[in-house]
Amino acid sequence: MKSDRLLSVLLILQARGRVPADELAEELEVSVRTIYRDVEALSTAGVPVYAERGRHGGISLLPGYRTDVTGLTSDEARALFVLGAQGAHAALGLDSALGSALRKVMAALPAPHRPAAELTSRRILIDPDRWMTGPRAAVDLEVLHAAVFADRRLRIRYRHGGDTQVHTYTVDPYGLVSKGGVWYLVADRQRTPALFRADRISSAHLLDAPVRRRPGTELAGVWDTLRRRVEERPLPVQITARVRRDRLDMFVRIVGPLLTRAPDLVESDEWVTVHLAFPVLAAVTQLLQFGTAVEVTDPPEAREELARRAASLVRLYTPSG
Repeated sequence: MKSDRLLSVLLILQARGRVPADELAEELEVSVRTIYRDVEALSTAGVPVYAERGRHGGISLLPGYRTDVTGLTSDEARALFVLGAQGAHAALGLDSALGSALRKVMAALPAPHRPAAELTSRRILIDPDRWMTGPRAAVDLEVLHAAVFADRRLRIRYRHGGDTQVHTYTVDPYGLVSKGGVWYLVADRQRTPALFRADRISSAHLLDAPVRRRPGTELAGVWDTLRRRVEERPLPVQITARVRRDRLDMFVRIVGPLLTRAPDLVESDEWVTVHLAFPVLAAVTQLLQFGTAVEVTDPPEAREELARRAASLVRLYTPSG
């Protein structure tokens, strides 16, 4: 819609100062000719906007011009107030700043939009933590946050999952990512992208040296590479099991990420067939927590591993004498 685009042009210029016409056109997905027509329309409406052509030209507002129009639609205002969920902002020490910002946005909203925005903040809550993940170690993001925004190198002491040894690394941070309620530091270590879970960083020290990021590389691109590396990691042990139908919901809640496809549901069956993937064979023993509600049917070596572990439990709990 032209009115939305005109407002977008105005707000971009107000935020950035002089902006090349081709950059505006690319961002708003229109032609350069359309941008110049929009500038003319804004000027006709009384907005002090002008265009300078040439290599170092661009589109600008007269110095000192500001507008207090938020430009928010009703849905956009509601979307902003969903951000009020606790979690990420609290970890960064920005909870009070977020609340203050939202109050300012509320005051600037057109009166008809305010009730819907306020109702959204009371009716929608986002809790980023997953069920049954257990208590998490406290995470101090202050130094990580400082390194990210000061563009400085970091020296961290880090413990990898399943490893009791603490390693010391010098890293070049790109940024912080919160995924599923867990914070990660995304950084280069020896010019190679790496992911560090924040609650496994026992200490972090800001170095005087400036960060050494790879040219043209941004946080979003590095995160996408690391995320796909984790998600596409081959899981060599494929498991087939059957689960009692009345325990299926609980089973899926607990081990859902290990499922390789949706359960094979047949309405009349008491048992439901499921397919899972484990990183190592020994990990299949976590299915013992479901007792007789889950039976592994394939492969045979998985059944043997469960039988051995169950037998050792029987010996442990059998009264002596």
